[in-house]
Amino acid sequence: MVWVIVAVVVIAVIIFLVTRKPAEPTLPAGKQPEALEPKDKKPSRKEDQDVLGALVPRPSPKTVKETPSAKREREEEEKQKEAKREEAAPAKAEEKPAPKPSERPKPALEEDFGKPAVFDPATVRRGLARTRGGMIARLRDLISGRKVVDPALLSEIEEVLLTSDVGVKTSQKLIQRLHERLERKELDDEEKVWSALRAEAEAILGQGGRLKLRNKPTVVLMVGVNGTGKTTTIGKLASKLKAQGKSVVLGAGDTFRAAAVQQLEVWGEREGAAVVKGKEGADPGSVLFDAVTRAKETNADVVLCDTAGRLQTKSNLMDELAKIRRTVTKALDGAPHETLLVLDATNGQNAIQQARLFMDTVPLTGIVLTKLDGTAKGGVILAIADELSLPVRYIGIGERAADLREFDAAEFVEALFAGRDAVSNEAA
Repeated sequence: MVWVIVAVVVIAVIIFLVTRKPAEPTLPAGKQPEALEPKDKKPSRKEDQDVLGALVPRPSPKTVKETPSAKREREEEEKQKEAKREEAAPAKAEEKPAPKPSERPKPALEEDFGKPAVFDPATVRRGLARTRGGMIARLRDLISGRKVVDPALLSEIEEVLLTSDVGVKTSQKLIQRLHERLERKELDDEEKVWSALRAEAEAILGQGGRLKLRNKPTVVLMVGVNGTGKTTTIGKLASKLKAQGKSVVLGAGDTFRAAAVQQLEVWGEREGAAVVKGKEGADPGSVLFDAVTRAKETNADVVLCDTAGRLQTKSNLMDELAKIRRTVTKALDGAPHETLLVLDATNGQNAIQQARLFMDTVPLTGIVLTKLDGTAKGGVILAIADELSLPVRYIGIGERAADLREFDAAEFVEALFAGRDAVSNEAA
């Protein structure tokens, strides 16, 4: 019995010793154990997301809907923070609003846009330099130093006029008047011959001048062959009218040339003029009808109507021009009040033939002669004024708006027949 009890105790001791855990070693006070991780331990999913978030911005969380009171509190806090930042920041220069298109500064070449055209002899002389270097220089060479003025001299003068595109009819008329003066003993020296030439040229040119704005709106129809500068002339004319305080509407009646419409839009933006246009290939008459209607509705002063360039030999295009004019008349009784033919001075006598055929189609009220600065055939202006019996309204002697000049016969002759001093000063 005793041995049984001893055996049970021994077995109990053995089981206790096997199942008992070893005690952990104690560390000095204040020292904490360091965490040791296996070298081959892989990062957790959360760690992967943290690293990825540092490289790629995470999408912003969905906006939580605020209550009205919370929103007001947040806005008030933001205002207070903004006020503190403004107090701490240095004072900034006052910012001006961006200028409107019509208020933007204009390019240097257009610095005189908007200024009324004032006759400037030096400017006109420069514009007529080629003509003066041709016709006028040859006349000066003939007349200078002549001790005797006789019919032979007048014949030589006539030859110069004919070869300078003055035309047969006009040259003969001018020489006939000089013969009459010679018979009255009025041409007994070269100075008197020169003065007589100037006086007769001025008499032939007659009176031209700017448009007469007798109606409101005054409707101006611009016509001419391709390449004479109709659209550019309209833009320059709009600039002049705006400088005089007139309100202008531009009618883009050249519906077959997209560049013409774009060109008018540029001028309209620059000068603050309304532009009425249609789709490419639209009926030009309907576009100009709308332009006149727009001018009546807005109480504008002037409507400048562009038309497509057309060869005078194309009867169908000339008939279309007559139709356009009738349509404009339907829009406003009595319109167009002015029909201006734009002629290219470099065409010389051909310009007169063009004018005659246009006159057969539409009644013209005046001429605009462009590109006088680019030709030695400026004498054609005498033939135009004489043979067509039409006033020259404007002349073009350069690219700028100010280079479209109101025509004045006396001033033009003064610039055309400038003396040697004026010519030498230009060359300098």
